[in-house]
Amino acid sequence: MPYFDAASAAPLHPVARQALLAALDEGWADPARLYREGRRARLLLDAAREAAAEAVGCRPDELTFTSSGTRAVYSGISGALAGRRRVGRRLVVSAVEHSSVLHAATDHEDRGGTVARVPVERTGAVDAETFGRALTEDTALACLQSASHEVGTEQPVAEAAGLCRAAGVPLLVDAAQSLAWGPVPGGWSLLAGSAHKWGGPAGVGLLAVRKGVRFAPQGPADERESGRAPGFENLPAIVAAAASLRAVRAEADAEGARLRALVDRIRARVPALVPDVEVVGDPVRRLPHLVTFSCLYVDGETLLGELDRAGFSVSSGSSCTSSTLTPSHVLKAMGVLSEGNVRVSLPRGTAEEDVDRFLEVLPGLVAGVREKLDAPAAAASSPVPDDSLVVDALGKRCPIPVIELAKAIEGVPVGGTVTVLSDDEAARLDIPAWCAMREQEYVGEEPADRGAAHVVRRLS
Repeated sequence: MPYFDAASAAPLHPVARQALLAALDEGWADPARLYREGRRARLLLDAAREAAAEAVGCRPDELTFTSSGTRAVYSGISGALAGRRRVGRRLVVSAVEHSSVLHAATDHEDRGGTVARVPVERTGAVDAETFGRALTEDTALACLQSASHEVGTEQPVAEAAGLCRAAGVPLLVDAAQSLAWGPVPGGWSLLAGSAHKWGGPAGVGLLAVRKGVRFAPQGPADERESGRAPGFENLPAIVAAAASLRAVRAEADAEGARLRALVDRIRARVPALVPDVEVVGDPVRRLPHLVTFSCLYVDGETLLGELDRAGFSVSSGSSCTSSTLTPSHVLKAMGVLSEGNVRVSLPRGTAEEDVDRFLEVLPGLVAGVREKLDAPAAAASSPVPDDSLVVDALGKRCPIPVIELAKAIEGVPVGGTVTVLSDDEAARLDIPAWCAMREQEYVGEEPADRGAAHVVRRLS
Protein backbone atom coordinates (compact mmCIF):
# COMPACT_ATOMS: atom_id res chain seq x y z
CA MET A 1 0.00 0.00 0.00
CA PRO A 2 1.68 3.25 -1.09
CA TYR A 3 2.32 5.60 1.82
CA PHE A 4 2.16 9.22 0.64
CA ASP A 5 2.27 11.11 3.95
CA ALA A 6 5.97 11.54 4.68
CA ALA A 7 5.37 15.16 5.71
CA SER A 8 3.51 13.85 8.76
CA ALA A 9 5.97 11.08 9.58
CA ALA A 10 8.55 9.53 7.29
CA PRO A 11 9.03 5.75 7.42
CA LEU A 12 11.93 4.69 9.63
CA HIS A 13 15.15 4.81 7.61
CA PRO A 14 17.09 1.48 7.50
CA VAL A 15 20.12 3.23 8.98
CA ALA A 16 17.96 4.48 11.86
CA ARG A 17 16.75 0.96 12.55
CA GLN A 18 20.30 -0.42 12.61
CA ALA A 19 21.57 2.38 14.84
CA LEU A 20 18.61 2.04 17.18
CA LEU A 21 19.14 -1.68 17.70
CA ALA A 22 22.87 -1.24 18.26
CA ALA A 23 22.36 1.61 20.74
CA LEU A 24 19.83 -0.42 22.72
CA ASP A 25 22.69 -2.76 23.56
CA GLU A 26 25.44 -0.17 24.01
CA GLY A 27 23.66 3.03 25.09
CA TRP A 28 21.35 2.04 27.92
CA ALA A 29 23.43 3.48 30.79
CA ASP A 30 23.40 7.00 32.23
CA PRO A 31 25.77 9.17 30.13
CA ALA A 32 26.32 11.42 33.15
CA ARG A 33 28.05 8.62 35.11
CA LEU A 34 31.80 8.03 35.16
CA TYR A 35 31.91 4.22 35.15
CA ARG A 36 32.58 2.43 31.85
CA GLU A 37 28.94 1.89 30.87
CA GLY A 38 28.27 5.57 31.47
CA ARG A 39 31.38 6.59 29.53
CA ARG A 40 30.29 4.40 26.61
CA ALA A 41 26.86 6.04 26.65
CA ARG A 42 28.48 9.49 26.79
CA LEU A 43 30.62 8.69 23.74
CA LEU A 44 27.49 7.68 21.80
CA LEU A 45 25.66 10.86 22.86
CA ASP A 46 28.61 13.09 21.95
CA ALA A 47 29.00 11.40 18.55
CA ALA A 48 25.27 11.84 17.85
CA ARG A 49 25.45 15.50 18.81
CA GLU A 50 28.44 16.09 16.53
CA ALA A 51 26.71 14.38 13.59
CA ALA A 52 23.49 16.31 14.08
CA ALA A 53 25.32 19.62 14.55
CA GLU A 54 27.25 19.07 11.33
CA ALA A 55 23.99 18.49 9.45
CA VAL A 56 22.33 21.52 11.02
CA GLY A 57 25.34 23.78 10.53
CA CYS A 58 26.11 24.71 14.13
CA ARG A 59 28.60 23.85 16.89
CA PRO A 60 27.93 20.70 18.91
CA ASP A 61 27.69 22.72 22.12
CA GLU A 62 24.95 24.84 20.51
CA LEU A 63 22.68 21.83 19.91
CA THR A 64 20.26 20.29 22.41
CA PHE A 65 18.24 17.11 21.97
CA THR A 66 14.61 17.41 23.11
CA SER A 67 11.68 15.01 23.47
CA SER A 68 10.02 16.22 20.22
CA GLY A 69 10.08 18.90 17.57
CA THR A 70 7.16 20.60 19.30
CA ARG A 71 9.08 20.69 22.57
CA ALA A 72 12.05 22.19 20.71
CA VAL A 73 9.81 24.96 19.34
CA TYR A 74 8.23 25.66 22.73
CA SER A 75 11.60 25.71 24.50
CA GLY A 76 13.20 27.86 21.83
CA ILE A 77 10.44 30.47 21.80
CA SER A 78 9.98 30.66 25.57
CA GLY A 79 13.73 30.75 26.25
CA ALA A 80 14.43 33.46 23.67
CA LEU A 81 11.51 35.62 24.80
CA ALA A 82 12.60 35.31 28.42
CA GLY A 83 16.23 36.06 27.58
CA ARG A 84 15.25 39.26 25.78
CA ARG A 85 12.41 40.42 28.02
CA ARG A 86 14.21 43.72 28.69
CA VAL A 87 14.06 44.52 24.96
CA GLY A 88 10.32 44.02 24.74
CA ARG A 89 7.54 41.46 24.58
CA ARG A 90 6.73 41.51 20.88
CA LEU A 91 6.86 38.25 18.91
CA VAL A 92 6.77 38.25 15.09
CA VAL A 93 5.58 35.13 13.23
CA SER A 94 4.33 34.37 9.74
CA ALA A 95 0.65 33.54 9.34
CA VAL A 96 1.47 30.05 8.02
CA GLU A 97 3.76 28.78 10.79
CA HIS A 98 3.31 25.28 12.16
CA SER A 99 0.64 25.00 14.82
CA SER A 100 3.31 24.54 17.52
CA VAL A 101 4.64 28.04 16.78
CA LEU A 102 1.16 29.54 16.70
CA HIS A 103 0.19 27.81 19.96
CA ALA A 104 3.30 29.25 21.58
CA ALA A 105 2.37 32.67 20.20
CA THR A 106 -1.14 32.43 21.65
CA ASP A 107 0.32 31.43 25.01
CA HIS A 108 2.62 34.46 24.83
CA GLU A 109 -0.39 36.70 24.22
CA ASP A 110 -2.25 35.12 27.14
CA ARG A 111 0.71 36.06 29.33
CA GLY A 112 0.53 39.70 28.29
CA GLY A 113 2.84 39.73 25.29
CA THR A 114 2.03 40.94 21.79
CA VAL A 115 2.20 38.98 18.53
CA ALA A 116 2.50 40.30 14.96
CA ARG A 117 1.33 37.78 12.36
CA VAL A 118 2.84 38.59 8.97
CA PRO A 119 0.56 37.76 5.99
CA VAL A 120 1.71 35.67 3.06
CA GLU A 121 1.27 35.76 -0.70
CA ARG A 122 -1.00 33.33 -2.53
CA THR A 123 1.97 30.94 -2.94
CA GLY A 124 2.29 30.69 0.84
CA ALA A 125 5.54 32.67 1.06
CA VAL A 126 6.06 35.83 3.07
CA ASP A 127 7.43 38.90 1.40
CA ALA A 128 10.80 39.50 3.04
CA GLU A 129 10.37 43.27 3.12
CA THR A 130 6.96 42.95 4.75
CA PHE A 131 8.47 40.60 7.32
CA GLY A 132 11.25 43.10 7.95
CA ARG A 133 8.82 45.97 8.52
CA ALA A 134 7.23 44.00 11.35
CA LEU A 135 10.52 44.08 13.30
CA THR A 136 9.97 47.00 15.65
CA GLU A 137 12.31 48.16 18.42
CA ASP A 138 10.44 46.16 21.07
CA THR A 139 10.58 42.88 19.10
CA ALA A 140 12.16 40.15 21.19
CA LEU A 141 11.98 37.30 18.68
CA ALA A 142 10.93 36.49 15.10
CA CYS A 143 9.90 33.05 13.82
CA LEU A 144 9.86 31.81 10.22
CA GLN A 145 9.63 28.23 8.98
CA SER A 146 12.14 27.12 6.37
CA ALA A 147 9.39 25.41 4.34
CA SER A 148 5.67 24.86 4.76
CA HIS A 149 4.53 21.61 6.33
CA GLU A 150 1.27 21.83 4.42
CA VAL A 151 2.05 23.07 0.89
CA GLY A 152 5.84 22.75 0.67
CA THR A 153 6.59 26.40 -0.17
CA GLU A 154 10.09 27.48 0.84
CA GLN A 155 10.38 30.75 2.75
CA PRO A 156 12.99 33.47 2.12
CA VAL A 157 14.92 32.58 5.26
CA ALA A 158 18.24 34.09 4.19
CA GLU A 159 16.63 37.43 3.34
CA ALA A 160 14.58 37.44 6.54
CA ALA A 161 17.64 36.53 8.60
CA GLY A 162 19.55 39.46 7.13
CA LEU A 163 16.74 41.85 8.02
CA CYS A 164 16.54 40.39 11.53
CA ARG A 165 20.29 40.78 11.96
CA ALA A 166 20.07 44.43 10.89
CA ALA A 167 17.25 45.01 13.38
CA GLY A 168 19.06 43.17 16.19
CA VAL A 169 16.30 40.55 16.46
CA PRO A 170 17.06 36.81 16.73
CA LEU A 171 15.32 34.56 14.19
CA LEU A 172 14.00 31.12 15.13
CA VAL A 173 13.57 28.78 12.16
CA ASP A 174 11.28 25.75 12.25
CA ALA A 175 13.27 23.49 9.91
CA ALA A 176 11.41 20.25 10.58
CA GLN A 177 10.28 19.70 6.99
CA SER A 178 13.46 20.78 5.23
CA LEU A 179 16.36 19.36 7.24
CA ALA A 180 16.30 16.09 5.30
CA TRP A 181 17.04 17.99 2.08
CA GLY A 182 19.87 20.25 3.18
CA PRO A 183 21.03 22.82 5.72
CA VAL A 184 18.99 25.96 6.32
CA PRO A 185 20.61 29.13 4.91
CA GLY A 186 22.85 30.83 7.45
CA GLY A 187 21.95 33.82 9.56
CA TRP A 188 19.41 32.20 11.84
CA SER A 189 19.78 32.42 15.60
CA LEU A 190 17.71 29.43 16.75
CA LEU A 191 16.58 26.34 14.86
CA ALA A 192 14.17 23.50 15.67
CA GLY A 193 13.78 20.10 14.02
CA SER A 194 12.00 16.78 14.49
CA ALA A 195 13.50 13.36 13.79
CA HIS A 196 10.36 11.59 12.61
CA LYS A 197 10.15 14.04 9.69
CA TRP A 198 13.43 12.78 8.19
CA GLY A 199 13.14 9.05 8.91
CA GLY A 200 14.36 8.94 12.48
CA PRO A 201 12.35 7.58 15.41
CA ALA A 202 9.54 9.62 16.93
CA GLY A 203 10.19 11.31 20.24
CA VAL A 204 13.41 13.11 19.32
CA GLY A 205 13.68 16.78 18.49
CA LEU A 206 16.60 19.15 18.31
CA LEU A 207 17.05 22.78 19.27
CA ALA A 208 20.08 24.80 18.18
CA VAL A 209 20.81 28.12 19.89
CA ARG A 210 23.72 30.12 18.51
CA LYS A 211 26.34 31.41 20.89
CA GLY A 212 25.65 35.00 21.80
CA VAL A 213 21.84 34.69 21.66
CA ARG A 214 20.30 35.76 24.94
CA PHE A 215 18.48 32.67 26.13
CA ALA A 216 16.90 31.82 29.50
CA PRO A 217 15.48 28.27 29.69
CA GLN A 218 12.06 28.21 31.31
CA GLY A 219 10.83 25.70 33.86
CA PRO A 220 12.69 23.90 36.65
CA ALA A 221 16.46 23.78 36.25
CA ASP A 222 18.00 20.49 35.14
CA GLU A 223 21.61 19.42 34.76
CA ARG A 224 21.02 17.58 31.46
CA GLU A 225 21.27 19.05 27.95
CA SER A 226 22.59 22.38 29.24
CA GLY A 227 19.43 22.80 31.28
CA ARG A 228 17.30 23.14 28.13
CA ALA A 229 15.74 19.65 28.01
CA PRO A 230 15.11 18.16 31.45
CA GLY A 231 14.95 14.43 31.97
CA PHE A 232 16.94 11.34 31.07
CA GLU A 233 18.00 11.30 27.42
CA ASN A 234 16.45 8.66 25.15
CA LEU A 235 19.93 7.77 23.96
CA PRO A 236 19.09 4.92 21.53
CA ALA A 237 16.53 7.12 19.77
CA ILE A 238 18.93 10.07 19.69
CA VAL A 239 21.67 7.93 18.13
CA ALA A 240 19.21 6.62 15.53
CA ALA A 241 17.97 10.15 14.78
CA ALA A 242 21.48 11.49 14.17
CA ALA A 243 22.48 8.49 12.06
CA SER A 244 19.39 8.74 9.88
CA LEU A 245 19.84 12.50 9.39
CA ARG A 246 23.36 11.90 8.13
CA ALA A 247 22.09 9.10 5.86
CA VAL A 248 19.24 11.07 4.28
CA ARG A 249 21.57 14.00 3.67
CA ALA A 250 23.92 11.72 1.75
CA GLU A 251 20.99 10.65 -0.45
CA ALA A 252 19.33 14.07 -0.68
CA ASP A 253 20.59 15.29 -4.06
CA ALA A 254 19.79 12.15 -6.02
CA GLU A 255 16.55 11.27 -4.22
CA GLY A 256 15.38 14.88 -4.19
CA ALA A 257 15.78 15.14 -7.96
CA ARG A 258 13.91 11.85 -8.49
CA LEU A 259 11.01 12.78 -6.21
CA ARG A 260 10.80 16.29 -7.67
CA ALA A 261 10.21 14.75 -11.10
CA LEU A 262 7.40 12.60 -9.68
CA VAL A 263 5.84 15.60 -7.95
CA ASP A 264 6.09 17.60 -11.17
CA ARG A 265 4.12 14.81 -12.84
CA ILE A 266 1.40 15.06 -10.20
CA ARG A 267 1.30 18.86 -10.41
CA ALA A 268 0.87 18.73 -14.18
CA ARG A 269 -1.46 15.74 -14.50
CA VAL A 270 -3.98 16.28 -11.70
CA PRO A 271 -5.48 19.52 -13.15
CA ALA A 272 -5.58 17.87 -16.59
CA LEU A 273 -7.31 14.74 -15.31
CA VAL A 274 -9.67 16.23 -12.71
CA PRO A 275 -11.88 19.26 -13.49
CA ASP A 276 -12.04 22.18 -11.04
CA VAL A 277 -8.79 21.53 -9.19
CA GLU A 278 -6.39 24.11 -7.77
CA VAL A 279 -2.76 23.10 -7.14
CA VAL A 280 -1.50 25.32 -4.32
CA GLY A 281 1.92 26.43 -3.16
CA ASP A 282 4.90 27.81 -5.04
CA PRO A 283 5.57 25.75 -8.21
CA VAL A 284 9.34 26.39 -8.08
CA ARG A 285 10.51 27.36 -4.57
CA ARG A 286 9.23 24.26 -2.82
CA LEU A 287 10.28 21.03 -1.18
CA PRO A 288 10.97 18.27 -3.72
CA HIS A 289 8.62 15.64 -2.31
CA LEU A 290 5.40 17.52 -1.47
CA VAL A 291 2.39 18.71 -3.49
CA THR A 292 -1.01 19.92 -2.31
CA PHE A 293 -4.16 20.38 -4.38
CA SER A 294 -7.80 21.17 -3.64
CA CYS A 295 -10.89 19.86 -5.47
CA LEU A 296 -14.07 21.89 -5.79
CA TYR A 297 -17.36 20.29 -4.70
CA VAL A 298 -15.60 17.56 -2.70
CA ASP A 299 -15.86 16.51 0.93
CA GLY A 300 -12.19 16.10 1.84
CA GLU A 301 -12.73 13.47 4.53
CA THR A 302 -14.74 11.31 2.14
CA LEU A 303 -12.11 11.64 -0.59
CA LEU A 304 -9.32 10.65 1.81
CA GLY A 305 -11.38 7.64 2.84
CA GLU A 306 -11.87 6.62 -0.78
CA LEU A 307 -8.15 6.98 -1.45
CA ASP A 308 -7.41 4.86 1.61
CA ARG A 309 -9.72 2.12 0.33
CA ALA A 310 -7.92 2.33 -3.01
CA GLY A 311 -4.62 1.74 -1.21
CA PHE A 312 -3.18 5.25 -0.85
CA SER A 313 -2.32 6.92 2.46
CA VAL A 314 -2.53 10.71 2.04
CA SER A 315 -3.42 13.60 4.33
CA SER A 316 -5.29 16.87 4.10
CA GLY A 317 -5.45 20.41 5.40
CA SER A 318 -9.07 20.72 4.34
CA SER A 319 -11.70 22.28 6.56
CA CYS A 320 -13.81 19.21 5.80
CA THR A 321 -11.44 16.91 7.69
CA SER A 322 -11.20 19.02 10.82
CA SER A 323 -13.21 18.18 13.90
CA THR A 324 -13.76 21.91 14.40
CA LEU A 325 -14.98 22.39 10.80
CA THR A 326 -12.69 25.41 10.42
CA PRO A 327 -10.36 25.89 7.44
CA SER A 328 -6.67 25.12 7.63
CA HIS A 329 -4.96 28.26 8.90
CA VAL A 330 -2.35 27.86 6.16
CA LEU A 331 -4.84 27.66 3.29
CA LYS A 332 -6.86 30.47 4.86
CA ALA A 333 -3.81 32.74 5.07
CA MET A 334 -2.97 31.95 1.43
CA GLY A 335 -6.51 32.71 0.30
CA VAL A 336 -6.81 29.49 -1.71
CA LEU A 337 -9.48 26.83 -1.97
CA SER A 338 -9.71 24.65 1.14
CA GLU A 339 -12.37 22.07 0.29
CA GLY A 340 -11.39 18.67 -1.02
CA ASN A 341 -7.78 19.30 -0.05
CA VAL A 342 -5.20 16.56 -0.58
CA ARG A 343 -1.54 16.67 0.48
CA VAL A 344 0.74 14.14 -1.19
CA SER A 345 4.22 13.86 0.34
CA LEU A 346 6.38 11.11 -1.11
CA PRO A 347 8.82 9.18 1.09
CA ARG A 348 12.25 8.08 -0.10
CA GLY A 349 12.05 5.15 -2.47
CA THR A 350 8.58 5.94 -3.84
CA ALA A 351 8.10 3.98 -7.07
CA GLU A 352 7.03 5.66 -10.32
CA GLU A 353 4.34 3.03 -10.86
CA ASP A 354 2.73 3.93 -7.52
CA VAL A 355 2.45 7.57 -8.61
CA ASP A 356 1.05 6.49 -11.97
CA ARG A 357 -1.58 4.31 -10.29
CA PHE A 358 -2.51 7.22 -7.99
CA LEU A 359 -3.11 9.36 -11.07
CA GLU A 360 -5.20 6.58 -12.60
CA VAL A 361 -7.59 6.14 -9.67
CA LEU A 362 -7.91 9.78 -8.52
CA PRO A 363 -10.26 11.07 -11.28
CA GLY A 364 -12.81 8.33 -10.73
CA LEU A 365 -12.74 8.74 -6.95
CA VAL A 366 -13.26 12.52 -7.17
CA ALA A 367 -16.09 12.05 -9.66
CA GLY A 368 -17.74 9.51 -7.35
CA VAL A 369 -17.59 11.84 -4.36
CA ARG A 370 -19.01 14.71 -6.40
CA GLU A 371 -21.82 12.51 -7.67
CA LYS A 372 -22.80 11.54 -4.13
CA LEU A 373 -22.93 15.23 -3.21
CA ASP A 374 -24.98 16.08 -6.34
CA ALA A 375 -22.32 18.55 -7.48
CA PRO A 376 -23.07 20.58 -10.63
CA ALA A 377 -21.95 19.39 -14.05
CA ALA A 378 -19.69 21.53 -16.21
CA ALA A 379 -22.35 22.22 -18.84
CA ALA A 380 -23.98 25.64 -18.66
CA SER A 381 -27.72 26.25 -18.79
CA SER A 382 -29.61 29.21 -20.18
CA PRO A 383 -29.97 32.19 -17.85
CA VAL A 384 -33.37 33.27 -16.58
CA PRO A 385 -34.51 36.84 -16.13
CA ASP A 386 -34.04 37.02 -12.35
CA ASP A 387 -31.33 39.57 -11.56
CA SER A 388 -30.58 38.10 -8.16
CA LEU A 389 -31.02 34.90 -6.21
CA VAL A 390 -30.59 34.04 -2.55
CA VAL A 391 -29.25 30.62 -1.57
CA ASP A 392 -29.93 29.51 2.00
CA ALA A 393 -27.00 27.29 3.00
CA LEU A 394 -27.28 27.94 6.73
CA GLY A 395 -26.40 24.89 8.77
CA LYS A 396 -24.70 23.22 5.78
CA ARG A 397 -21.01 22.47 5.86
CA CYS A 398 -18.18 22.33 3.33
CA PRO A 399 -18.51 21.78 0.40
CA ILE A 400 -22.31 22.20 0.22
CA PRO A 401 -22.42 26.06 0.24
CA VAL A 402 -20.12 26.19 -2.80
CA ILE A 403 -22.05 23.44 -4.58
CA GLU A 404 -25.29 25.37 -4.04
CA LEU A 405 -23.64 28.55 -5.35
CA ALA A 406 -22.39 26.76 -8.48
CA LYS A 407 -25.91 25.53 -9.22
CA ALA A 408 -27.52 28.91 -8.59
CA ILE A 409 -25.11 31.03 -10.67
CA GLU A 410 -26.61 29.65 -13.86
CA GLY A 411 -29.99 30.97 -12.74
CA VAL A 412 -29.07 34.65 -13.07
CA PRO A 413 -28.05 36.62 -16.16
CA VAL A 414 -24.58 38.03 -16.67
CA GLY A 415 -24.35 40.95 -14.26
CA GLY A 416 -26.81 39.37 -11.85
CA THR A 417 -25.91 38.32 -8.30
CA VAL A 418 -26.23 35.28 -6.08
CA THR A 419 -26.22 35.77 -2.33
CA VAL A 420 -25.19 32.73 -0.30
CA LEU A 421 -26.33 32.68 3.33
CA SER A 422 -23.88 30.55 5.28
CA ASP A 423 -22.67 30.07 8.84
CA ASP A 424 -19.82 27.78 7.73
CA GLU A 425 -16.42 29.29 8.49
CA ALA A 426 -14.96 27.59 5.40
CA ALA A 427 -17.32 29.53 3.14
CA ARG A 428 -15.36 32.72 3.85
CA LEU A 429 -12.41 31.11 2.10
CA ASP A 430 -13.98 28.77 -0.43
CA ILE A 431 -16.56 31.09 -2.03
CA PRO A 432 -13.94 33.73 -3.00
CA ALA A 433 -11.64 30.92 -4.16
CA TRP A 434 -14.45 29.47 -6.31
CA CYS A 435 -14.99 32.90 -7.86
CA ALA A 436 -11.31 33.18 -8.75
CA MET A 437 -11.29 29.71 -10.30
CA ARG A 438 -14.51 30.23 -12.29
CA GLU A 439 -13.80 33.88 -13.23
CA GLN A 440 -16.80 35.28 -11.38
CA GLU A 441 -16.76 38.38 -9.16
CA TYR A 442 -16.79 38.05 -5.39
CA VAL A 443 -18.55 41.25 -4.35
CA GLY A 444 -17.98 40.69 -0.65
CA GLU A 445 -19.49 39.63 2.64
CA GLU A 446 -22.46 41.33 4.25
CA PRO A 447 -23.94 40.91 7.73
CA ALA A 448 -26.88 38.56 8.11
CA ASP A 449 -29.20 37.48 10.92
CA ARG A 450 -27.21 34.25 11.15
CA GLY A 451 -23.75 33.76 9.75
CA ALA A 452 -22.92 35.92 6.76
CA ALA A 453 -24.25 36.78 3.29
CA HIS A 454 -21.67 36.19 0.55
CA VAL A 455 -22.49 38.12 -2.62
CA VAL A 456 -21.26 36.87 -6.01
CA ARG A 457 -21.79 38.62 -9.37
CA ARG A 458 -21.94 36.55 -12.54
CA LEU A 459 -19.45 37.74 -15.15
CA SER A 460 -19.81 35.04 -17.77
